[in-house]
Amino acid sequence: MIEHKKPRLKFNQYLENLYQSDKALIIYKVKDGYNIYTDFSKRVILTNKNINSFFNLFSYKKYQKETDLYIGFFSYEILCNILNIKIKNQKKLNFYKGVFYKPETVIKIRDKINIFSNIKKHNFKKRFQQTKILSPFKLNINFPKYKKIFDLFTRKIKQGETYQIKICTKYKNISTINPVNFFWKLMKLNSSPESFMIRDKDFSIVSCSPETLIDKKGKKIITKPIAGTLKKNYKIDKNKALKFFRSNNKETKEHNMIVDMERNDLSRICVPNTVKILKKKYVEEYKHLFHYVTTIQGILKKKTKPKDIIKSMMPGGSVIGCPKIKTLELLNKQEKEDRNIFIHNSLKSLKSLDWRNIAWRYCSSGNFISSNSIIF
Repeated sequence: MIEHKKPRLKFNQYLENLYQSDKALIIYKVKDGYNIYTDFSKRVILTNKNINSFFNLFSYKKYQKETDLYIGFFSYEILCNILNIKIKNQKKLNFYKGVFYKPETVIKIRDKINIFSNIKKHNFKKRFQQTKILSPFKLNINFPKYKKIFDLFTRKIKQGETYQIKICTKYKNISTINPVNFFWKLMKLNSSPESFMIRDKDFSIVSCSPETLIDKKGKKIITKPIAGTLKKNYKIDKNKALKFFRSNNKETKEHNMIVDMERNDLSRICVPNTVKILKKKYVEEYKHLFHYVTTIQGILKKKTKPKDIIKSMMPGGSVIGCPKIKTLELLNKQEKEDRNIFIHNSLKSLKSLDWRNIAWRYCSSGNFISSNSIIF
């Protein structure tokens, strides 16, 4: 089961003061624990106009400190802009198109807690926010409107304009939430490997996903598309789940579509003949589910920049469908509300001095239509 080692730690007054303070912070799950980023010296609010200048912040200079990085999120609109895809007649949310932070303090929670900080004295202003549900959840689209889009996309698939497409639906309510408490409770229930939390002065994002879109270390770049999900029960083990996926025509074809697209995306930025499948069609076990996964690796071309990677790899197929550009165009014509953070969000270790190690994560939910199936 994909349950990374959970550090067993004693009470830590510094962390408790940080959690109960009004400081902006980011909690980021890693293989052997968690990283926490705070004391942000820079907060870059992204727009369609400044996105290129933001990417110009990064260079190939040597990475020297734990705090030499930016961490944050891109919105769906920013990614479409990078791909030169227009979004027409959508209801805009009163939310950021992306925010990136430059931390001056990094806390690494492993078997021990290590703090790397450029701050000499840490001051905390206490603020405790209790979680309260103030209104019931509502769906952003009713069934007749959803069915209309669904039927249209089904026709588009039959006509050959796309072969897999994911409709975005959102559940909304009014609540006051303590994001730190919410995140740690979520980690006890479902400690997915690609989890993160952002707490800022006027918003919070909590995300829990098993899928790694991009994991870049040096010149190597890896993506792990997931397509295929099976609910766990006491009768099904990992071997039986693998047999189910392999014998299920729908799951196999959907998986092949996404893997093919991700290989194609990597090929745009990698040295020819270096894109390889490291591990093909295997099962990862989680607390409540089995997932059907393939791991793909490539070697990046020389002078490949962060923007090149983002433009090629994002959005990933498992949150929109495929082929990418045509599917995005179809979605943008029919969806009436901005997706915003419904996409890959957290960007770890985009080094301000050396961006060699990068990982992107998901924040996603939705429904698939493909040439082989309909999934709700």
